[in-house]
Amino acid sequence: MTKVLVLGGYGAVGIPLMKQLAKVPEISAYSAGRDRARADVVVDLKEPGAYSAVVRDFDVVVNASGFEDVRLAEEAVRSGAAFVDITATSSYCEELEAVDGPVLMGVGLAPGLTSVLAAEAHRLGGGPVDIVIGLGGGELHGPAATAWTYGMLGTRFPDPDGRSIRNYTGMKTFRMPADATGYRSGPAVRADFSDQHALTRDLGVPVRTYLRLDTSTATLGLAAMTWAPALQKVVPKKLWGSDRWVAMARTDTGPALWVSGRSQSAATATIAARAVQVIRD
Repeated sequence: MTKVLVLGGYGAVGIPLMKQLAKVPEISAYSAGRDRARADVVVDLKEPGAYSAVVRDFDVVVNASGFEDVRLAEEAVRSGAAFVDITATSSYCEELEAVDGPVLMGVGLAPGLTSVLAAEAHRLGGGPVDIVIGLGGGELHGPAATAWTYGMLGTRFPDPDGRSIRNYTGMKTFRMPADATGYRSGPAVRADFSDQHALTRDLGVPVRTYLRLDTSTATLGLAAMTWAPALQKVVPKKLWGSDRWVAMARTDTGPALWVSGRSQSAATATIAARAVQVIRD
């Protein structure tokens, strides 16, 4: 029996992840967090000593909490566990890559599924790769995902050509697949998802990630807020739109590859659950 500890196991991604893992007879999964009413294992991730005492009893640790501290991974592997993280934060991923031990990242919708699409698009076509992530404004995202999205307002990241790019600028219009329900062709903006940097390095071509919401109005609103981050205070938690998502990768010479579905949180959970099963096998 493989024992899995899910940090943030009662959050937007954690809940569907726990449900997915519960379907696997060979896995025993436990949710972890500070809420005594919802956590199987009560632990404050900001207290390294408490985390260290807990993690040594598990074979795999999945971080779905949104709390990003490389010491979580270091302590997990030191205790003999594999560490899995659903993060999309570039700087944090760089720290995780330096950990000496079994650490797996890029196991969600983006990064994760987007990385697979981009690698295949590169194989089928030549030149730079564009990744487009479409998220439904109508989905009620968890606090960590919301904080991550708004946390990038006004911040910058390096482009493959060396330029400094402000998040949610560099607008570009993409023709979306006709069968991608809820997504008409429309604008998308640059966003600092971590896999574009690793893919640029590994594939040897520029890879750029663009983000859009399922309505052009919401996408344009995000682009405006990057110049006035304080506007996020007046944005409702749930926007107009659906919970449908789409992920697409394309080059100038090859076919556009895409996948769509409902609930990006559930999609990330499904991919993360599969990653845990692969580790167990």
